[in-house]
Amino acid sequence: MNLDLLNDAQLASLNDYIEKSERIVLCCHKSPDGDAIGSVLGWGEYLRTRGKKTMLVAPDAYPDFLKWLPGNERIVRYDKHRAEVDEALEKADLIFCLDLNETARVLDMQPALDQSKAPKVLIDHHDGPCVDAVLTLSYPEMSSTCELIFRIIWQMGGFELMSKNAAVAIYTGMMTDTGGFTYNSSRPEIFFIIGQLLTKKIDKDKIFRNVYNHYSESCLRMRGYVISQKLTVIEGSHACYYILTKEDMKRYHFIKGDAEGLVNEPLRIKDMRLSISLREDTERENTIWVSLRSVDQYYCHVLAKKFFSGGGHKNAAGGKLTCSVEEAEQIVLKAILYFASHDGIVR
Repeated sequence: MNLDLLNDAQLASLNDYIEKSERIVLCCHKSPDGDAIGSVLGWGEYLRTRGKKTMLVAPDAYPDFLKWLPGNERIVRYDKHRAEVDEALEKADLIFCLDLNETARVLDMQPALDQSKAPKVLIDHHDGPCVDAVLTLSYPEMSSTCELIFRIIWQMGGFELMSKNAAVAIYTGMMTDTGGFTYNSSRPEIFFIIGQLLTKKIDKDKIFRNVYNHYSESCLRMRGYVISQKLTVIEGSHACYYILTKEDMKRYHFIKGDAEGLVNEPLRIKDMRLSISLREDTERENTIWVSLRSVDQYYCHVLAKKFFSGGGHKNAAGGKLTCSVEEAEQIVLKAILYFASHDGIVR
């Protein structure tokens, strides 16, 4: 099966940048998910096979359910080691921006990243790439950035030397960004890639358990509470939303990652097309994080851009509101009304 993505010029350019670089920094977006962390670890392992010195950087914390990933201890958090990362970005020969379409998504690290004189290579699958990069490898039609990483490694002839650790990281990113291969994953190439990764002796069942069966008792009770007490279904709109407040999170001893995937659960309701999650930031006042999920041709990224200063994929998007919970709820209701009046915003 042909997995090639890059044309000859892109392939030659990427190889040239890697070959002539000795100090390489890999970074991903804030609040990294499985695809972001998997991309950094998988691509970092590939560069290691080519004898390159790398620094792996995440802007802030990532969920506990990803901390079992082999090599994750190498990831340096910018919010904990600002000076060290700033120096690395300043002295870097090459920077890879993985799973982000704009440098604003690295939050406080953005000035140091933007000011670095090192050439940047973007590898991403989000719409609207706008990183000032010498090479932009952007494929929004792909399931995940980890799928891109695999296909690029494959095209560059690096699969034979791929380690089991790299395969685990790449599989994890592909799995999490498709909800366990339940959406955006119908292309045959995806399952060919899975088959190849299995030749590296990864245990896909264990990976699934490590990611999805990690809840604490309080986390599971919180998720049940949200569905039973906080979920609001707007009759006739095929849409719903819930609000997770600071008080809710304190009550259930919330830690980062406890709400991961929860926004997908209401889509189990028959004929539900749109689910929206509002979550108060536990540290910033009047900051609400918004997640949107939808199904089929009912695209939620339109709502993310129009109402929540965000964006994303057609059926999975996010944004942020700077207002009170009460004001955020009114904005969500307006978004759902817009969704319903446009027949689900079919595009």
